[in-house]
Amino acid sequence: MKKTSTRLADGRELIYYDLRDDTVRDAVDRRPLERTVTTSEIRRDPLLGDSVAVASHRQGRTYHPPADECPLCPSQGERLSEIPDSSYDVVVFENRFPSLAGDAGRCEVVCFTSDHDASFADLTEEQAGLVLEAWTDRTAELSHLSSVEQVFCFENRGAEIGVTLGHPHGQIYGYPFTTPRTALMLRSLAAHKEATGGDNLFDEVVARELADGSRVVLSSDHWVAFVPYAAHWPYEVHLYPRRRVPDLLGLDADARKEFPQVYLELLRRFDRIFGEGEPPTPYIAAWHQAPFGPLEEFDGVNRDDFALHLELFTIRRTSGKLKFLAGSESGMSVFINDVPPETAAQRLREVASS
Repeated sequence: MKKTSTRLADGRELIYYDLRDDTVRDAVDRRPLERTVTTSEIRRDPLLGDSVAVASHRQGRTYHPPADECPLCPSQGERLSEIPDSSYDVVVFENRFPSLAGDAGRCEVVCFTSDHDASFADLTEEQAGLVLEAWTDRTAELSHLSSVEQVFCFENRGAEIGVTLGHPHGQIYGYPFTTPRTALMLRSLAAHKEATGGDNLFDEVVARELADGSRVVLSSDHWVAFVPYAAHWPYEVHLYPRRRVPDLLGLDADARKEFPQVYLELLRRFDRIFGEGEPPTPYIAAWHQAPFGPLEEFDGVNRDDFALHLELFTIRRTSGKLKFLAGSESGMSVFINDVPPETAAQRLREVASS
């Protein structure tokens, strides 16, 4: 992998990740952009104890542009985009309309391929491996920022999810706090560790799923994927490395080498859940990593107790129907799942690549 860092016309950082070591990236951003001004603000809810990012500048962000005006495609001639070069393998840049910025964190865009009509599932294993390297490198870099306590790499795919740019891409958020979902995991982890005299809850969850087997979707030498016992979403898969590590930086060479094959297979199965002739399955793919900030409030837990894992889920519950967050989910955070986890796992095994 070759990494080349440069600056866009408004001062934002852009990084090329290339498969070839001899690739030269010297194209200049020729757009007449003014320096980006953001208004991100973090407000803490005193009753719930969580935080909300207020980012009014995002109201003017790019919204469903035609394909020939896509800002994530490479620049061609006088058609200038966020990527100055005429081609790329993987590219990461600071979001022009960030939810988090400055002392309130950082937001980056990850473009998986220059092919506008592709999806992550269309990548080769080599390309998917390069994306993993980019995620890992950005996690390492953002962890050193004083404004970042937790790094979140994720992909939203599909208009139903709320994606406003059709080009295959994801995002990386550097939060200035530990997110509420991670805090819940850490509290459960701490309580279990105290109650059992030191046992790791993540390890027990994975071991139980492997022993039961009814919800296991696929397993390999270094990874295991299963539908969780209490899945929130109609089709939801959690992917764990077999050797527990706190973050992407902890993955060893064997796990990295095997990841593209496993992950691409999961994504391709997701597109086959609802049968032939159906539109691509909308999904969210979310990496959960241990925070880099202090963990004192989670008694007895350290970073190495956390287990890196990816959660992949869709809001489509059946052909032509979406799972909307209604009163119970939105009002009380109590999910009601229409698809039994064992049924979902069985379907995801049925649509395995031959």
